[in-house]
Amino acid sequence: MQNQTSYTIEEVAQLLKVSKLTIYDLVKKGELPVFKVGRQMRLASEDLDVYIAKHRMNSNQEQKTIIISGQDMALDILGKHIEARLGYKVLRSREGSFNGLLAMYQGNSDIASLHMYDGDTTAYNLPYIRKVFVSHRYILLRLLTRKAGFYVAKGNPLHITSIADLQGDVRLINREKGSGIRTLLDELLRTHGISQTQVAGYGQEEKDHISVASAVASGAADVGLGIEKTARLVDVDFVPIIEESYDIVLLKNDGNEALISTVQEILNDAAFQQEIHAIGGYDVSQMGTVVFETI
Repeated sequence: MQNQTSYTIEEVAQLLKVSKLTIYDLVKKGELPVFKVGRQMRLASEDLDVYIAKHRMNSNQEQKTIIISGQDMALDILGKHIEARLGYKVLRSREGSFNGLLAMYQGNSDIASLHMYDGDTTAYNLPYIRKVFVSHRYILLRLLTRKAGFYVAKGNPLHITSIADLQGDVRLINREKGSGIRTLLDELLRTHGISQTQVAGYGQEEKDHISVASAVASGAADVGLGIEKTARLVDVDFVPIIEESYDIVLLKNDGNEALISTVQEILNDAAFQQEIHAIGGYDVSQMGTVVFETI
């Protein structure tokens, strides 16, 4: 009998740059044949070569494309890591939280990011997902947490510190319907008993944080809502009002196992967490946490 090179489960995981749990799952499904030496499972090098050859994408195969919805730059970095690990082509949709969630429901998105505050429960995201994905299986993962609040002129001359201060002559610049920040504003107004008609400029909308902050910096508006990181890029002051949970949701179906597994591995990778943390304005201490998962 010829000598054959064989690998432990840990060695296979290192070679393929995935977690041991992924390898154990492939073994359980019968995709990777193993044999035992005592209590240790091992995989023959020839069998590993066969598996790699079977799953290698050649130039004649159509590259799988996935879509990530949301505006945060952390999603761009996540997309690059998915491409590197799975060979997928990752496209980005700049839809806001609720619109991205609806796109996923309609089959037009694979990873939806969201930061949607619910005033009744003071919770983020899950109350909305439960209403949309009534009959779907899904997993909700924490991407990061970040501060949201008011963009105001330098020195905060109008002394804006709370949602009640938006009433009267203060000119607001709003975000578009379906965005997470728009949801936050609407829920805070509702729970504080303030009518939208009492807020000057409520109907004036912009599509992103930079545009809102720029409107305040230029004097076109007195206040807008957005995230702390953007205030560092534009000449405005920032008044924090809440720490928001920025999560991603993926549907659990027969074709999504590899994507879900890979995304979880990326989020729990210390190097990836440091890459996101280095941007500034993000708390990654909960990154990769399973917020909720259906059976």
